[in-house]
Amino acid sequence: MDLHGIGYSDIRLPNDNSSYLYTYSSNINTFPEEVFIHEYLHSLERILKERDYNIPALHDYEKYGYKEERLIGLKNWYKDYMRCNIKNSDGKLVGLDEVVYTLTPPAESDFNYSIELEFNNEPKNIIEEIRNLFSAIFSMFGVN
Repeated sequence: MDLHGIGYSDIRLPNDNSSYLYTYSSNINTFPEEVFIHEYLHSLERILKERDYNIPALHDYEKYGYKEERLIGLKNWYKDYMRCNIKNSDGKLVGLDEVVYTLTPPAESDFNYSIELEFNNEPKNIIEEIRNLFSAIFSMFGVN
């Protein structure tokens, strides 16, 4: 996802505790933790791509012969992706380079114009969106 030119992974959960998301059912959510793993892997994928590593796209599992399976979803794809254990067309093993696990998360000082994002306070309409944009620009330059 992208907000104000900054990429991030976001998982939204409902406020309703009786939601099916909080209940395991093999008919509804066979591998419920998959969404968290998937979004985390997008973060690692982005880190490596920003450093010019050539890795498979997370969504390209079918190109490498993987398919979503009943009960486990894409678990085998994710495991091989994380272990750099996917064979490409040349027979070479590809996936996430292990260096990604040694890198630290970005800090505010890594950005030229860092701004604090309020994810729980998203704009409801175009007016609020424009106000938030101007507010972010003004705060970058210390204007209240």
